[in-house]
Amino acid sequence: QSPPWNSMGDDAEKKLGEDQKEVKHWGPILTFAIPCQDDESKEPTAKDKCQPLLWKVHHPPNPNVALDSFLLMEGALNLHMQNLQGKSSSSFDYDVPTNVYVNGYQSWSFAGSVVQGEPQPGSAMPDVLCGAFNRGGVVLSGDHASCDGDSWSDNFETATNTRNTNSMDDVEELNATTAFYKSDMFACISSNGTTSQHDDGRILLDEEGGPALITGFLSQRKQYGVVCMDKGLRHFNLFACHEGQVATRNDISSDWAYLQIVDSSCYDEEAMVYYIHACGDHNDARAMEKGLTYGWCSWYHYYENIDHDSLSKNAHVLNKAKSKIGFNLCLVDDGYMTSWGDWTSLKPGKFVKEGGMRVLADAIRSKGMQPGVWLAPFACDKNSKLAKDHPDWIIRNDSGRYSNSANCGKFFYGLDATNPEVRKHVYDTIHRAVHEWGFDVLKLDFLYASCLAGNGKYDNTMSRAEAFYLGLRTIREAAGDETFIIGCGCPLGTAIGWADGMRVSCDTGPTWLPEFPLPHWDNGTLPSLRGMLRNTLSRSVLGHRWWHNDPDCVLLGNTTKHTDNEVISAASVVGMTGGMFLLSDDMEKVSDARLSVARKIFPLTGVTAVPLDLHSTMNGGMPSVLRLWCTEKSIMTDEVNGNFEVDVSGILREQASKLQTEVGWSPRNNNIDPYSRERSCFFVAPGLGSWTVASLSNWMSHSTTMSVSFAALVAHSIQDFAAMGAPKDSISSSAGPGEKSENGYHVFSFWSSEYVWIPHETLVDNSPLVKKLESHQTEIFHIKPADPTSCQYIGSDLHFSCGFEVSSFVAGEKRVLIELKNNYAKKGSVYLYLPVGKKFDNATVEVNGAEGSMEIIARPTLGGNEGVVVRVPVVIKGTGEENDGVVSISC
Repeated sequence: QSPPWNSMGDDAEKKLGEDQKEVKHWGPILTFAIPCQDDESKEPTAKDKCQPLLWKVHHPPNPNVALDSFLLMEGALNLHMQNLQGKSSSSFDYDVPTNVYVNGYQSWSFAGSVVQGEPQPGSAMPDVLCGAFNRGGVVLSGDHASCDGDSWSDNFETATNTRNTNSMDDVEELNATTAFYKSDMFACISSNGTTSQHDDGRILLDEEGGPALITGFLSQRKQYGVVCMDKGLRHFNLFACHEGQVATRNDISSDWAYLQIVDSSCYDEEAMVYYIHACGDHNDARAMEKGLTYGWCSWYHYYENIDHDSLSKNAHVLNKAKSKIGFNLCLVDDGYMTSWGDWTSLKPGKFVKEGGMRVLADAIRSKGMQPGVWLAPFACDKNSKLAKDHPDWIIRNDSGRYSNSANCGKFFYGLDATNPEVRKHVYDTIHRAVHEWGFDVLKLDFLYASCLAGNGKYDNTMSRAEAFYLGLRTIREAAGDETFIIGCGCPLGTAIGWADGMRVSCDTGPTWLPEFPLPHWDNGTLPSLRGMLRNTLSRSVLGHRWWHNDPDCVLLGNTTKHTDNEVISAASVVGMTGGMFLLSDDMEKVSDARLSVARKIFPLTGVTAVPLDLHSTMNGGMPSVLRLWCTEKSIMTDEVNGNFEVDVSGILREQASKLQTEVGWSPRNNNIDPYSRERSCFFVAPGLGSWTVASLSNWMSHSTTMSVSFAALVAHSIQDFAAMGAPKDSISSSAGPGEKSENGYHVFSFWSSEYVWIPHETLVDNSPLVKKLESHQTEIFHIKPADPTSCQYIGSDLHFSCGFEVSSFVAGEKRVLIELKNNYAKKGSVYLYLPVGKKFDNATVEVNGAEGSMEIIARPTLGGNEGVVVRVPVVIKGTGEENDGVVSISC
């Protein structure tokens, strides 16, 4: 097998021979994959009726053809389905499309839901500065793809004559012949029945809406595909963009196209759950191949001004802090080299002269952490030695000039991944960093530079996507399978199966909005905390399905302009979505108060929360509600039952593999129950029961009262699901338990340490949970069904999950025994519900084997039974001593 830098791609062996010169050329060929029902005698379930259509097109070799794009789908859209009982899925005769989820081209590009008729958020910078950042697939008419066609007009007229159009634009606007929305790789058009908030101001939730249409491609290895839609979300086109690719040697083929209409009764998480898992399965995603990442990155405090001493100092501080936070990564970011492209040219006097990077990697490893390093393997500075020595490696545009790579504070060049010499350079760069310098983690940035637009390339028979895919193969071959690769500035679809971690947002920044002189109204790629949080939330659906999501760093230091609320919100979002957790401050200068925020997020659960308003949000693509399920009942794997000393990372890897092959539609598998909780549920010690963790965020610039349906937050029982209309044959014991809800719910607010009991009537009456939040503030709620006769663990201020910190909970007739995990030092309080009838109000408290104390903070009456909620202060030394973290309450 030839090395990857000599390969012409997957189909290299299909070159036309001399004996094939007389082969006749024919037109494009369509291939369909149509799902079949195994047992035709069985009544189809809701999920059977929501199976997707898969198809692709290829064009045989023809040296006279330079292909711009395939139009794989065009037509009018009626988001109208009948459920299994033959009734409309909403109160409307037709479900009016109200939102579209738009996915951006690469890591930094906007992703999120847009309200129908509202403009698609984008960059506030001119194209010369940012165009290449967001240039995914391009069709004949540019970004505003033509929507002309007789079939469109006919179908549209039929639809508008019968549809309720109360919330729609005028017919003239709806008949516009240019696309208003463009989404890279995939899009989701959904219906919430309304384009306004509820009358009582509560947040619109996805589960309250109607069906959704998901369309796109299972991969981006053949081309960059786009979905184009009109302003009214009535028409859409699906394009496979080849941008002048020449069909000289091989067939030109599209990736598999995907189209699915999902009724609201067919999913419990988000509408895209099947599609996302199908992509992971199709591309052999490395969703949980490596363990969870907690670390530090040099960029946001030092930027390019790093040296051996500053990096070693922070590694030392991180090592000392490992008794409180288990850091396992120290990442050396940009700034060690003199120029991009000249990766061995270390800055004079800043690093050890002989073996500088190897010495640095060894120093980090000696502190018990994996060393990581930043590279931009397909980029080079204009003044670099590489650019001067190899101008033929640089991509040129159609006019013969060097292609514009956009401006990240400077202009730079993109290296042509179709050129074998460039791939050899990239191979050597990556191999050196891993096998000579000794770095275990690679953060590879500006990867889009390998596939800039322009026909000035070595091989124009490759599409941009094929070129990048070949570049990724080269990188993985050089790095080896054990190296943890983080993509950044990376076209997403092509990297599934090759990246272990993926930046899913723009850079964070020291301010909420881009800082002057940058335009604060930007919704593109400019650094800001708001932009980082928006994409982290909207792309949380990809986490642990395609890779570890990298939300970028959480900044704790007082050198930023972040308020305490903004720091807590950033940490909450990272904790709830379960992505990589990196800090980036001068660790010697971080205050104890700010560091305690990070300590309450550590360790991560390895589970991704479901954004309940992902598709229905009206706040610029930023969901406000996240939900996790928690239970002592293991549905993950039989080996977990009763055993909480197992390798959690191994179990998560096993579960991720299981989910990506079973939840997503695949020709070789049946779908599993869409109501199962595997992805969004983490498992806790026996005795803790089951509950939900829900975060509520105010992303507005002023304080406001937030209101969300309480019923959507509680842990539902199987009976609850049946009552909500879920098909009975889709209900399994894996559904989150909600027994004893007739006694109401314990609700504990984590960040404010406030407790309240909420009666069951709140659920029956469909009343909302209401909370006043300051600007950019987040609160995390723990909602547990109340049992008036049993001692219950309400929560703690030690860990945001209010359960992950407990290794054992045993409640007897006269004693409650809690063993808290003592791997790390922590200080705070635990909160318990104690029935008064068992005389726990006069109890003896012991903490760490010594006399302790407790304070009564509430006296709820549950089902006619009085009880108390108490707070018990605890200090965990983290030394592993006997009784460390043990709390005992005896009557």
